[in-house]
Amino acid sequence: MTTERINPPDLSPPTGFSHAVVATGTRVVFLAGQTALDGDGKVVGETLPEQFERALTNLLGALNAAGGTPADLARVTVHATDVAAYRAHAPELGCIWHRLAGRDYPAMAVIGVARLWDEQALVELDGFAVLP
Repeated sequence: MTTERINPPDLSPPTGFSHAVVATGTRVVFLAGQTALDGDGKVVGETLPEQFERALTNLLGALNAAGGTPADLARVTVHATDVAAYRAHAPELGCIWHRLAGRDYPAMAVIGVARLWDEQALVELDGFAVLP
């Protein structure tokens, strides 16, 4: 697979995402929304950063099971129940992303939602990847 991250100079400099990702490969993996559920189906973590870390771990676990790596991610959407809190925690969330997924950012969006499937969930991540 080849991935080209495109960040045009006339757009605001991206922080923690790429403006566009061109990916070529032979397999597309669609990743279902992942929250901070543990193996027993219980939401773990009281804070947004704790839940973000678990949700990202779950997303990357599903991707890994499909044969992919974080560098294969082309698009990730973050659904947050409190966008202001997400912005406030952005530096910490960025550190979690770097530690788990590296610095090859997919195209991303953060969407504010009234609630998620599990009422205790503060954040959900979904996306897709293109594999070789």
